[in-house]
Amino acid sequence: MKKIIGLFLSTFLLAAGVSAQTGRPMTEDDYYRLITLPIPEGVLLEVGGMTVIPDGRLGVSTRRGEVWLISNPYMQGSRQPQFRRFGYGLHEPLGLTYHKGAFYATQRGEITKMIDTDGDGEANEYQSIVKWPLSGNYHEYSYGPLFLPDGDMLITLNLDWIGFGASLAKWRGWMLKVNEKGELKPWATGLRSPAGFTMLRDGSIFYAENQGDWVGSGRMTHLERGDFAGNPAGLRWSSEPGSPLKLKPEDVPSTGKPMHEVAKTVPNLKVPAVWFPHTLMGISTSDILEDTTSSRFGPFEGQLFVGDQGHSKVMRVFLEKVNGKYQGACFPFRSGFQSGILRMAWGLDGSMFVGQTSRGWSATGKDPYGVQRLVWTGQMPFEMKSIRSMPDGFEVEFTLPADRKTAENPESYSLNSFTYKYHKTYGSPVEDARPVPIRGVVVSDNGLKARIVVDTTLREGYIHEVKAEGVKSTTGLSLLHNTGYYTLNAIAPGTRLTIAAPAKHNHADMAATASTKNTPAPSAGKGKPAVSAKRITEQPADWTGGPDQVITISTQPGLKFDQTQVQVKAGSRIKWVFNNVDDMLHNCVIVKPGTANPVGDAALKLNLNGSKMQYVPVTPNVLYHTNLLQPESSEAIYFVAPATPGDYQYVCTFPGHHTLMQGTLKVVK
Repeated sequence: MKKIIGLFLSTFLLAAGVSAQTGRPMTEDDYYRLITLPIPEGVLLEVGGMTVIPDGRLGVSTRRGEVWLISNPYMQGSRQPQFRRFGYGLHEPLGLTYHKGAFYATQRGEITKMIDTDGDGEANEYQSIVKWPLSGNYHEYSYGPLFLPDGDMLITLNLDWIGFGASLAKWRGWMLKVNEKGELKPWATGLRSPAGFTMLRDGSIFYAENQGDWVGSGRMTHLERGDFAGNPAGLRWSSEPGSPLKLKPEDVPSTGKPMHEVAKTVPNLKVPAVWFPHTLMGISTSDILEDTTSSRFGPFEGQLFVGDQGHSKVMRVFLEKVNGKYQGACFPFRSGFQSGILRMAWGLDGSMFVGQTSRGWSATGKDPYGVQRLVWTGQMPFEMKSIRSMPDGFEVEFTLPADRKTAENPESYSLNSFTYKYHKTYGSPVEDARPVPIRGVVVSDNGLKARIVVDTTLREGYIHEVKAEGVKSTTGLSLLHNTGYYTLNAIAPGTRLTIAAPAKHNHADMAATASTKNTPAPSAGKGKPAVSAKRITEQPADWTGGPDQVITISTQPGLKFDQTQVQVKAGSRIKWVFNNVDDMLHNCVIVKPGTANPVGDAALKLNLNGSKMQYVPVTPNVLYHTNLLQPESSEAIYFVAPATPGDYQYVCTFPGHHTLMQGTLKVVK
């Protein structure tokens, strides 16, 4: 009887969204569990490439140039995984695959085939399949190979970095095919940092991109032969024999207009299928993995999982075709990994292996590297399974039946649309954000679909934020993740629904008002932020003798300041110079003692206002701050040091940076 009661209680609690073990609300871990593989001491498993071979062993290439074979990575029977070094001496291999009994790794300057000819578990033959030139720039990362059905391979080559993206060596910024003879064939260009790419089961090739110059935010693009994905540096080689396009760098204007507008006049320019809004989803997209597990990984068969290195998380993507072109929605999926995610691969049991590294590319995960296994527990999460374009709005499909009362209520939802600038500047603020008024919602008979009908014409080429915060399941569950971002390149054809009148209250307007709670100060003029007492960039007129002290703080690779402690006298006049010599965006925010992490957390929650506010939240804990600075730029601010001695802090509040990028401003008498 006790067992029956216990089973009933457990089932009841799970249905109500409460863990039977702890009594707390259900979390990601209740549905998708992380299992960390123990790594032997002395093995620096900074994962650059990863592949599962047919016998179930896991192959891992490291950024230190080694290849390891891990036996029993599933830890069956409570046995520990066994590590054996298969190869070594490679130059930062950032891709690994297994094909017909051999491993293939993409080093900086070549594809290398590694063969174990005597069966002792170690490579004793290294063959160079193809080489390409290098300039020696540190940013010349190379990725792949990916084998295609015809036996050819795909690789991608990162751009160099010289304060902006450049193609110093031939084919940098390109996706290339390699045939069995070792011949390079250019396929597409416009790539900046193409760490992740894949071929879907239907033969479509996709690659994921990171924010940077010409890239307003992370994005995923369907690449066909001759496509130009947006960064013009690689077009330097478009006149070379075999190039599938003739576009030149000077043919690409840096106007700041949205990318979908520029694509109307620039031949071959391919807009993304899906944007990953910067900081709202992640900050550095990495690998792409299609769900081919036949539902062993949950209810997302055929969808894509995309890793994020900086935020140590996995995102989820639903794709559809409208007018023959891909578009779709991205969703949060699983956070909390131990380091920055670079590679993902399916285990033989349908679990996901996730390879991670952070050296030089710091991440929210606390460890420098690691491999974890993500396993579906079998419990069905209540999620937005998909968002589809409709002629008059969107259709949201749920993984579980929704409660009709909440799902039909327009106030359970909010919609906003926005875009990014397409220009040579690093990144972009959120541009032209507007609420989308909702006219009504129609729920299917089985409760699995809600069609959101809008009261305006949707904007093609824009990202649409779809929130369903008020929707509950029939068992009372809230959505595990209540927000998705749909990239609307084209509005789907079809029949529009007739709904009598708009709802009394427009929840989209309400949401827009709420999201601007941290609104930036009014502009002091076109393109010029208002002067603030917390950011004074000109020496005050009454400082006739100049500042008492000049402090210069610079960045270092790996999310670091070059000084972790500086000292000033209480009440002294300070000129604070911040130099961003890194290849990403940073600010420098001076805060009250012990508040660096709360201020950084508040910056994460600025949502669509974040970039306009320089990721500086409105809080009394912020004393002084610079603006968000482009790479290779600097700013000086002037302030009077606090009168009260103590250990104040300075921190970069760009999302994903604050946990690592901190220093102490010691104020003394």
